[in-house]
Amino acid sequence: MTQHPQQYPQQYPALDAIDTLLLDMDGTLLDLRFDNYFWLDHLPDRYGDIHAIDDDMANAHVAASLNAAEGTMDWYCIDHWSRHFSVDIMDLKREIRDLICYREGSETFLEQLADILQLNVVLVTDAHPSVLALKEETLGLTRHVSAVYCSHDFGVPKRDPRFWQQLEAELGHDPARTMMIDDSESVLAQCASAGIGYQLMIDQPDSGRTRKHDHSFPLINNLAHLTGSIP
Repeated sequence: MTQHPQQYPQQYPALDAIDTLLLDMDGTLLDLRFDNYFWLDHLPDRYGDIHAIDDDMANAHVAASLNAAEGTMDWYCIDHWSRHFSVDIMDLKREIRDLICYREGSETFLEQLADILQLNVVLVTDAHPSVLALKEETLGLTRHVSAVYCSHDFGVPKRDPRFWQQLEAELGHDPARTMMIDDSESVLAQCASAGIGYQLMIDQPDSGRTRKHDHSFPLINNLAHLTGSIP
């Protein structure tokens, strides 16, 4: 029988060991269900409707286009996909904005941070600025952080080592006393290579999908456990 790694809260990096906390947005603070549903279901459906294409062809074209761009800046670029599919991506995203929400415990975690430690809390995301603006308008997310950095500011995604070089130059943080929380193992691996002292991985970024089991980093689901707000 396959043995899956257990959750070990005592392995979580201690917040009092850091000065700077870097937080991913989608899949870390916010439920990835909105994004997954949009790209895998809503966009193919609406693309087919708008261009009078049958479901199979629409799904195949959208999937092939996304797969071809994965890992590049185009993959995260709303302007690119609006041109590519001849639709207004942001209008289509607004159609399902009711799915934009915090992951369980994330908002509590953010609210508790300021009361527990004087950390420099920074949002670090690959999200396009237009998407960030929609989520900010919906949730007021950025009131909890001192700064926001998008990969579009640097022209490279978080999985690229140049992102972390530019971030360090801009932010001036001490990597050894910095923690990154993300749902992407490739991003966390890049953080480790860049000298970020602590990494923590979200094990269920999308509330509608199963949890992760294969990983190289400590796993957490409810971030409020880090601040001790959950008994």
